[in-house]
Amino acid sequence: MSSQLSSFQMFLPISDTLKYCLLALAIALFLTALIILACKMHQYYKYKSSILKDAKFMKATSVAKKTEGNVLIQLMQKEMEKLEVHLTPSPPSTESLDDMTSESDHTREFRGKLKFSLNFSKKTMTLLLTVIEATDLPDYSRDPFVRIRVFSKVDEPQSDVQSVLHECETKVVKNSRNPVFDEDFCLSLKNYQLSNTCLKLEVKDFDKYSRHTLIGETRVALRDLKVSETLEFCEELQEKTKDIIGEVLISLKCLPTAQKIEVGILKFKTSSLSIIKERDVYARIDVFSNQQKQKHQKSSLRAKSKVTVFNETFLFSLPDPGKTHCLVLISLYETVANGRKLIGQTSLGNQTKSGHNHWDQMMQTIRQPVADWHPLYI
Repeated sequence: MSSQLSSFQMFLPISDTLKYCLLALAIALFLTALIILACKMHQYYKYKSSILKDAKFMKATSVAKKTEGNVLIQLMQKEMEKLEVHLTPSPPSTESLDDMTSESDHTREFRGKLKFSLNFSKKTMTLLLTVIEATDLPDYSRDPFVRIRVFSKVDEPQSDVQSVLHECETKVVKNSRNPVFDEDFCLSLKNYQLSNTCLKLEVKDFDKYSRHTLIGETRVALRDLKVSETLEFCEELQEKTKDIIGEVLISLKCLPTAQKIEVGILKFKTSSLSIIKERDVYARIDVFSNQQKQKHQKSSLRAKSKVTVFNETFLFSLPDPGKTHCLVLISLYETVANGRKLIGQTSLGNQTKSGHNHWDQMMQTIRQPVADWHPLYI
């Protein structure tokens, strides 16, 4: 009887209150689990979103850097093309590069006029030039003067090389846009063919501390002059042109392991008509790679002659020569009493038109020097 009672007590039904309490606890645990799961899911998607955002940012940064690099390369190419314009002959003649930057800023505007007169004496074979005045010069002109050059072509009909027979300058007129010069120059043309000779007048703005600014130029072919008759001209100034006054022999050698190039200045020759003065000459080499200008190097002084021999080489850093945008600028100077005087310049590289073939030959013959002649412009 007692055992039956205890078994009955063990299987007594649970009260409704306890059931509801257990159900509430289960629901609470379930809701807690859902909240924890939701928090974890939120953290996961937040982490995934930050990763995607970082990836997009890195991609955008990479594209921006690539775009910036392309822009820099395009800017360098434009600068090189601009430089090449000044280093490539433009019919019928060429120009000096000492005013390259300033002239490019004023290529299309009105430059003013230059008034001068010419009288040729066949008996004495002299040309009397009178530089009278300049009028209506641009606003940026402060202290103008006129540089005078007489050019003559060499005897070879196929050659574009010209000789500088005479070079002189007028006085500087201070603070005037309408300067009056009124200066005479007697230029001997003895032993020269008048048909191959021309007169070039450049109006420049004097600068004591920097390069003189070229305002404009005008040319006269002397073959049109009549004997013993004074001709007066009033010519509108034009943008500058260029003249080939010699050639320079340059060698190039690529050293990919050392990441360098070797630039050699071998010879410089001028026309037989050029006036050889007792002066020393030297070459200066400037190298631009990916818009970065390296420190220039100079050759030693050599006595000026019809063919001046240098035979000197110079090393410049050039990482990855096949991909690096490079420009090599060669300038020849002669020493004068008050410093130096530019004889002429030429350029070559993988971004120039005139020197591109030479550069390609260098890249095809690694570690072997390749020499070629390049025209020298003024």
